[in-house]
Amino acid sequence: MSTIKIKKGDNVKIITGKDKGKEGKVIAVMDSKVLVEGVNMVTKHSKASQSNPKGGIIHQESPIDISNVMYVHKGKVTRLGFTTTEGKKGSKKVRIAKSTGEVID
Repeated sequence: MSTIKIKKGDNVKIITGKDKGKEGKVIAVMDSKVLVEGVNMVTKHSKASQSNPKGGIIHQESPIDISNVMYVHKGKVTRLGFTTTEGKKGSKKVRIAKSTGEVID
């Protein structure tokens, strides 16, 4: 199994599906799916409870397959890769933007 390259807090662009072209911030990463802020919105009917006394209709994000999003680096979409960097405490695995070769984190 390959490592997941998209992380919580990354800006991504949707490359396929009903929300193609939209950009958003990753809220959560699950096994092979991601939740993106304001994308793939669904309507849920909520029963009244203590936390939501009125109940009603709620609009919330639904997970998207991780293969349907691409990382946005400096306003352009790019693929991500990994490389190792040498530091004072040894080598460290870091993400890089494949289009520019720049280290992301």
